[in-house]
Amino acid sequence: MKRKVSTNHVALVSSTSVQFEDGVLMKDYMTMMMHMVVLCFTLAISLMFWVLSLTASTYYGTLQPVSPWRWLFSVLIPLFITFRAFKRKSLDHGGAIGAMLVGFVLTMANMSFFAVLLTFFITSTKLTRWKGEIKKKIDPEYKEGGQRNWLQVFCNGGVPTELALLYMIEAGPGEMAIDFAKQYSASWMCLSLLGALACSTGDTWASEVGPVLSKSKPKLITTWRDVPTGTNGGVTSVGLLASVLGGGAAGVAYFFMQILLVKDLHSAVSQWPLILYGAIAGLLGSLLDSLLGATMQYSGYDESIRKVVSYESPSVKRICGKPILDNNGVNLFSSILIALFLPGFAWIFWPRP
Repeated sequence: MKRKVSTNHVALVSSTSVQFEDGVLMKDYMTMMMHMVVLCFTLAISLMFWVLSLTASTYYGTLQPVSPWRWLFSVLIPLFITFRAFKRKSLDHGGAIGAMLVGFVLTMANMSFFAVLLTFFITSTKLTRWKGEIKKKIDPEYKEGGQRNWLQVFCNGGVPTELALLYMIEAGPGEMAIDFAKQYSASWMCLSLLGALACSTGDTWASEVGPVLSKSKPKLITTWRDVPTGTNGGVTSVGLLASVLGGGAAGVAYFFMQILLVKDLHSAVSQWPLILYGAIAGLLGSLLDSLLGATMQYSGYDESIRKVVSYESPSVKRICGKPILDNNGVNLFSSILIALFLPGFAWIFWPRP
């Protein structure tokens, strides 16, 4: 016998479905409106920076006002890049807005900052997409295209943004040579910012290249025993080399922009150590990230899916670490420590006039 379905039941299901769709549409609409408000607020902040620059240059003769062209470039270029990244699913809504704000501040402060940020963003996005089919087998949390949210943007770009703001307060927007004898504080901030971004770049290169190209199992940095691929704190020779190249790429970007835009570069000390500094920051940042990951980030092997995971369950066998920090927290602390301490060592060995 065929079971008859009552008209009231069909109507109820249809009504529930419509209400659910309306709720989803309303949620998407509210999310879109919230992001539009944040975007308008961001543009208002950027305009405020320009007005404050003009006002400060009127009362303090040592500061140069920001030209309308620089302000326009600082708004349009980050907006174009983040919009393109959002369309390609490299950033979600919140990540795109956060990246645009970070990009605006760094570009307004110093074009060399912008060059390093762009190098980090483009290379990390490309490498995250590279060999995605292999990374899916290793990382259970792998996202197609490596879509980043606002928290990931903050953990990688928050420290550089704060340093860029301090740089503008100290020296004003514009490019300058790294020279501790002439511009001690500003040079320190520039190297701190380069160190933080080179740290993030080196660690990303190591994380994306090492597991794919390495022919041997990674070694846990604290005990030097073999661990499964994907374990937090695991290092390989290929990954360490990639971290040096990634940090060096950040240094090259900074150095190249110095050559193009710094007017009195001929009278300043040599700037080539920027490349070496970036490479060292990339290597140390990757090692520090691995050390924090091995001790303060939980890693376990889930027998049910045969992958390394960051959660505890009956089917998970602990490998190392404690559930204190997640990957974003490890990245943030690594960049902070590199930004704080590495410029001090650079000051000791930096060329003198």
